[in-house]
Amino acid sequence: MDTFWLYVLGVVIFVVGLAISIGLHEIGHLVPAKIFGVRVAQYMIGFGPTLFSKKVGETEYGVKAIPLGGYISMAGMFPPGDEPSESNNKVRRLFGKLVQDARQASDESMVDLDSSRAFYHLPVWKRIIIMVGGPFMNLVLAFVLFAILVMGYGQPTSTTTVAGVTECITTDGVPQECGTDTVPAPGAAAGLLAGDTIVAINGAEVNDWTSGTDIIRDSAGQPLTVTVLRDGVEKNLTITPVAAQRPLYDAQGNPVLDGAGNPIIQEVGFVGIAPTTTMQTQPITAVFPMMGQNLSSVTHMILNLPQRMVDIGEAAFGDAERDPNGPIGVLGVGRVAGEVASTDLVAPDAKGATLIGILASLNIALFVFNMVPLLPLDGGHIAGALYEAARRQVAKWRKRPDPGPFDTAKLMPLTLLVIVLLGSMSALLLYADIFKPVRIFG
Repeated sequence: MDTFWLYVLGVVIFVVGLAISIGLHEIGHLVPAKIFGVRVAQYMIGFGPTLFSKKVGETEYGVKAIPLGGYISMAGMFPPGDEPSESNNKVRRLFGKLVQDARQASDESMVDLDSSRAFYHLPVWKRIIIMVGGPFMNLVLAFVLFAILVMGYGQPTSTTTVAGVTECITTDGVPQECGTDTVPAPGAAAGLLAGDTIVAINGAEVNDWTSGTDIIRDSAGQPLTVTVLRDGVEKNLTITPVAAQRPLYDAQGNPVLDGAGNPIIQEVGFVGIAPTTTMQTQPITAVFPMMGQNLSSVTHMILNLPQRMVDIGEAAFGDAERDPNGPIGVLGVGRVAGEVASTDLVAPDAKGATLIGILASLNIALFVFNMVPLLPLDGGHIAGALYEAARRQVAKWRKRPDPGPFDTAKLMPLTLLVIVLLGSMSALLLYADIFKPVRIFG
């Protein structure tokens, strides 16, 4: 298969995976809604014109032309409320119209329907289950995909065999091309070669790469007897690690920062060697730290989204390069999937693993993003339900009348603002993905 069709295949795999992720997200809302008796008029994957649909019972199931989202239409999303008062202020009239339109659409969904089948009429805990159900399905799908990744394909694992040896370094331990201002790196100076397998250091058996590098990092300036296996014969080499300044990393491989947000630097021993890697399957328990790391990364990105979008704007309209670890739109992720599938720089097995990893990370992103406590996102409905529960509990403690359902329709002006912001960010990402795409292969 030529490069073009491999590229198309990668994009198709991503689009299908995205559609399945969206479909399962909406099923996560649909199933508990039906179990709790809420009338669901529509279950749709995508937006825009309907490509096809079929009505089963009281629900219309369909697919729309633009596969960038989905929704279910539940009856009675907002409780009945007072009509907005007339105002001479144009802004207040606009906001009042937004609230009125939202409430009117909710009322129309309740025609010839008992109020017990309305979403707003459900107990708070049932509403939370319905709204959490969508993101939860993305979390489950991410877990399944990561499980396939670690148990089927495996994870890159460093071995004790040396893949490469740095020839020269600066006097402060920074690898550099050999020149008048460099010195031989300790590993090269001691005669260590690519292909050597480290067996022991100072007589202590080395069973994995980390245990060997831990000894080296703690031994700056101290001669070490390194036993290596070369062509079936053990050889002893004397290597003295140089002192080098390196960032401190945590157990997840992230740099540790000080109070000012700067990386903490430590002095460690350095000899200038790199390990070979091999794919090794892992137990299912390896999925949890992988998911935790992805959740942490996406959450951190969302918390810093304003600055991230500024960076994207500077890259899109300037000379800066896109950050491959920054936000990427759907078009950009699809392009990455196509490049992964069509490149000769990635082995066929690794291509499959990479595409699965992309879809798994996508579902983590869908989970975290939808849990943001702002309408129209699922997290906004959850926040509204929790506020209602708290308000009712406070009224109960104070022995006051039940205040009733919280009218989230009054938040429609804020919802409109969120929609405008999300639309603006989507437009910027689309522009950047077209004219300044993320490059993963140069």
